[in-house]
Amino acid sequence: MTSESVQPGSKPSRRAVVAAVGAAGLAVALTACGSEDDASGSSAEQGATGAGSSTEAGAGGGAALAKTADIPEGGGKVFSAEKVMVSQPTAGDFKAFSTICTHKQCPMTDLQGDTITCACHKSQFSVLDGSVKQGPATQPLEAKQISVSGDSITLA
Repeated sequence: MTSESVQPGSKPSRRAVVAAVGAAGLAVALTACGSEDDASGSSAEQGATGAGSSTEAGAGGGAALAKTADIPEGGGKVFSAEKVMVSQPTAGDFKAFSTICTHKQCPMTDLQGDTITCACHKSQFSVLDGSVKQGPATQPLEAKQISVSGDSITLA
């Protein structure tokens, strides 16, 4: 930081404020980058079965979500506590997406077939690829990292 001192009743200098804000922003950016690096795994894991999934044995280390048999082919299952849903677009291909709507960040739990619907404004998303099926949302759901080892699906 700076060696400037602030006297009681006086305002900090513009330089001190800018330095403090800059340092705080840098700390946040470095923290965010560090946590993403820890969760992302290797490029082989990320590309194994598409966005949001991994089939490397032993990858991840996060919370166990389900058995592969629990996720219907062509559909998915919501895990409310983890704010994630896992889908199986085709046999053996598992993907995961956030259950937080990209429109106004409402949590979603209403999954019917291959569509999850937001209770707040009725945006609909495909559980198979996270894409918007019906607005008002315009952005797809955030992909989440999972690992599949044997018959166990784990949040990475």
